[in-house]
Amino acid sequence: QVQLVESGGGLVQAGESLRLSCGASRSMTGIITMGWYRQAPGKQRELVASITSADTTTYADSVKGRFTISRDNTENTAYLQMNSLKPEDTAVYYCKAVVSRSGLDSRVYWGQGTQVTVSS
Repeated sequence: QVQLVESGGGLVQAGESLRLSCGASRSMTGIITMGWYRQAPGKQRELVASITSADTTTYADSVKGRFTISRDNTENTAYLQMNSLKPEDTAVYYCKAVVSRSGLDSRVYWGQGTQVTVSS
């Protein structure tokens, strides 16, 4: 059963913007951290941005000042606003959620990914 669903990817020109959304299942409670990762052809998956339940954010150096991560706890949704996109931002973007479990280690969930392509 799908737990996380990404949307908002597409094809844009350099300098344009996209807003990605990641919706978690309503039954998914106790989310500690949500993050966005990306994987480009021939490269390893890398962290783009993350946000904790305390609203602490982390960004990759390559996206600082251009991308903004946010979350809506009521809707169980995370967002990634991507401005001033560059061709090197082209990748499949994946949503990740870390969920707490009572008396157990946390569990990690991944979305199916959404393609972002930036043309020069």
